[in-house]
Amino acid sequence: MASAAACLVLGLGLLGGAAVGTWATGGDSPPDAEAAAYAHAWAAWHSVPVDDLFPPTLRGDGAGPGGADRVWTRVAVAPDSSCGGAFDPLLAKALAPVGCGRLLRATYADATSTSVTTVGLLVTRADADGMRALARRFAAERLGDRADLLPRPYPAPGTAAAGFGDAQRASWHIEVLTDLPTVVYAVTGFADARPVTDPRPAAEATRRGATSAPAQAGLGHAARGVADLAEHAFRQAVARTRKASP
Repeated sequence: MASAAACLVLGLGLLGGAAVGTWATGGDSPPDAEAAAYAHAWAAWHSVPVDDLFPPTLRGDGAGPGGADRVWTRVAVAPDSSCGGAFDPLLAKALAPVGCGRLLRATYADATSTSVTTVGLLVTRADADGMRALARRFAAERLGDRADLLPRPYPAPGTAAAGFGDAQRASWHIEVLTDLPTVVYAVTGFADARPVTDPRPAAEATRRGATSAPAQAGLGHAARGVADLAEHAFRQAVARTRKASP
């Protein structure tokens, strides 16, 4: 499985080189250039080593509670797939307007193997206007904070994440990007498969003074930290592909 994952084909515009011209700089782009970048992303196919997208080790300097450093180790990579079964029904409905081009997922364990986190990159079929509309809706309706709109874990037999199912979800983070046709998310829980009856979004679980079980265990920090690091790796892969393109 690890060997196959290392050759993972990340298609459907995952790493559209032309898309990076303005995305990587963070600046605004003319409508025509923006449309061309998205169109190129949807049409392009690229092969990228999975280690470039989901590194075997993620190092989060200052990503833990109180600014502590954290390290997460990859324990499983899912085959790239459609989005079927990857989200709670209401979250799948909320994401439906942007479409599902490809879903990429991996699961990580923390350094002590006491918590596990599934991180996902949903490459959509939407244009820039569609992604901006989704981002506005998520912000206005606080959809990323609702406990009935959670991503689902990717467990793996024989790993620390073997018992990581829906009932074990403790904290989560969802980020709708607007300069890439991508939704980045992470969901985390305890590695001992204990059920969690009161999951909390990372934004709440990382607040100073938060007393929920996910907050006390630092699981909000894990969800946010792993999601941020995966997004960073994704952006780096896009930038490298642009430099390599003719």
